[in-house]
Amino acid sequence: MGTSRGEDLALAHRLADAADAITLSRYQAIDLSVTTKPDNTPVTDADKSAEDAIRALLHAHRPDDGIVGEEFGNVGIEKSRYWVIDPIDGTKNFLRGVPTWATLIALMEKSGDGSEKVVVGVVSAPALFRRWYAFEGGGAFVIVNKDGGGASSSPRKISVSAVSKIEDASISHSDFLGWGQRLEPFRTLLDQVWRTRAHGDFWSHMLVAEGAVDIAVEPTLALWDMAALDIIVREAGGRFSNLDGIDGSLGGNGLSTNGVLHDYVVRALKPQG
Repeated sequence: MGTSRGEDLALAHRLADAADAITLSRYQAIDLSVTTKPDNTPVTDADKSAEDAIRALLHAHRPDDGIVGEEFGNVGIEKSRYWVIDPIDGTKNFLRGVPTWATLIALMEKSGDGSEKVVVGVVSAPALFRRWYAFEGGGAFVIVNKDGGGASSSPRKISVSAVSKIEDASISHSDFLGWGQRLEPFRTLLDQVWRTRAHGDFWSHMLVAEGAVDIAVEPTLALWDMAALDIIVREAGGRFSNLDGIDGSLGGNGLSTNGVLHDYVVRALKPQG
């Protein structure tokens, strides 16, 4: 028997709750264990424990679905439905005590023609007291935990900005690493906009979804970095693609905008030469 979008979203929230309980308990812990992965990026005991907890819940409640996770690999990727997990997006922030980190959870579905799309997404940032979520056709929302002690606001529907001129736009990014031949075009783009900030990681894209920022861009990302962001930005009325303008979260890098500015940014970021 299939499940409804509402049931899938409710489960995604439950997965996020389980992850939040683990990550918050380990955030700024003096005995936090940090190791280096083969790609030279850090991983903490909290990353591994959170993903373990999410996988256990998925095995119990969605045993027929596949799982793609940052820390423990892929299981059932060939299936028609699979969950995409980043237990802590922003691990470097997490281990340094910067509160800008989140658990990203998404559900991908395959169509008969072999195409894939995200249909449910949750971004939970407990140290920022915020959680964003969306499901296909249902809009995008944010919940704010007002006092950090469980008193949460009612979900608020969010939408992207209506800024239409690049000179009026605010752009957010992570840093200047990984741009390759796009670095100079990127610097030129930054000179054209009204305001630039390096909020970084998921935070940049959620600000686009809320209409606080107009463009968010990152040159190197994995599926688990993007899937949940993709549907939240889209359901907020924006557009999510790779830097070449191919929609979705499978393209190796990420660009989210309010939609109006998207094609301009894609053209502006084309490699020179």
